[in-house]
Amino acid sequence: MNRLICILGPTATGKTSLASHLAALIGAEIISADSRQVYAGMDIGTGKDIGDYTVGGVEVPYHLIDIKEPGYEYNVFEYQNDFVKAYKKIIANEKIPILCGGSGMYLDSILRAYEMNKVPENKALRTELQQMPDKQLSDMLNGLQNLHNTSDTTSRARMIRAIEVAKANKANLDTMNLLKSLRSINFGILFDRQTIRERITERLVQRLENGMLDEIGHLLEKGVSKDELLFYGLEYKFLTRYVSGDISYDEMFDGLNTAIHQFAKRQMTWFRRMQKQGVRLNWIDGNLSMEEKISLILNVVSKVS
Repeated sequence: MNRLICILGPTATGKTSLASHLAALIGAEIISADSRQVYAGMDIGTGKDIGDYTVGGVEVPYHLIDIKEPGYEYNVFEYQNDFVKAYKKIIANEKIPILCGGSGMYLDSILRAYEMNKVPENKALRTELQQMPDKQLSDMLNGLQNLHNTSDTTSRARMIRAIEVAKANKANLDTMNLLKSLRSINFGILFDRQTIRERITERLVQRLENGMLDEIGHLLEKGVSKDELLFYGLEYKFLTRYVSGDISYDEMFDGLNTAIHQFAKRQMTWFRRMQKQGVRLNWIDGNLSMEEKISLILNVVSKVS
């Protein structure tokens, strides 16, 4: 039986630190569930807190962080497949996998084994296929699927899309089989509304003091466009507008602070919806000590195992 421990919660609840301390204790590796931490160089703004992965002077192995360059359009479909690769690697290392993060859709796609109805565009594959003659494309498609629909071969564009879909579906079959077999034990970190607001504001101040604005400047210098940074929202949206002179510092801080508070509320709404749809969550009081949180988790895990 495929086992998984999941630790989730809204932003600024200390998920990574808890997951890392637990991992260090039980010999586990962490799989990130954060839609923006996949991007290299986007560190402070996404709250990677890489230092949290070091416990007692030893770094806990982590996965699915810094795997793509800024500007790349990563998606849930790719995340599911990357999760399975990381999961299998951890199991092969005879370690315990811990899923940790706050991106509701990414978490949900694993815990409820989303079946994606629409295969996203694979730009790298399309570039490769564009170099091939029609006969080679047709032969490749014929080898990937039974041609129930002959219209797949009536044009290069149709053949390339059909190959793209067939390859994705073939790779995703293994992913779906594993996700559906997962038996996860899930924990959520919970603070009262006022406490989480205070934690969010304090964390924002710390990030700004630690160079979050400089990070925006470095990304722009590296060629990441203003529009691309605005697309990533929250910190990148407000800080880019400030750096570009569109808003004042006070407008940036107040607007961003409010936006993060609203984001945390949306995260909790998503987690509550997951519960209604069958995901069992064991909620942990965020005010407990690290030792108390870990003891609670181990107690629940021991009863389920």
